[in-house]
Amino acid sequence: MPNEDCLFCQIIAGEIPATKVYEDDKILAILDIHPVNPGHALVMPKKHFVNLLDADEETLAAMILATQKIAKAVLAGLGYDAFNLELNNGRLAGQIVPHLHWHIVPRTAEDGLQHWPGKSYKAKEAEEVSQKIRENIK
Repeated sequence: MPNEDCLFCQIIAGEIPATKVYEDDKILAILDIHPVNPGHALVMPKKHFVNLLDADEETLAAMILATQKIAKAVLAGLGYDAFNLELNNGRLAGQIVPHLHWHIVPRTAEDGLQHWPGKSYKAKEAEEVSQKIRENIK
């Protein structure tokens, strides 16, 4: 069901203009209005889900298949060799619009983007963390 307060639901309903790059019965993809690089696209389900954890399996399957098609087209159409597929899940992770969406961010050697810095686990910490995760997989 659409959420009338959701920006992306309003775009999907045609109430707010957007530059579409792909659409089928379940998925809409548009160009990001503040792209990292030209071709930066947002892939979203037409059905409203707040985030990845809220979505059903059918929608997630449709999203990844559409994302593969769109990413191939971005690379081929604009001459890129690489892209990042990004999901910001929750406000602390950088999710601005509370509607599930993935960013296809085409990359160039000159774009200045860097991968975030990694950390190391302390002794036995990795096993403790992995055990907690395994215990909560449903």
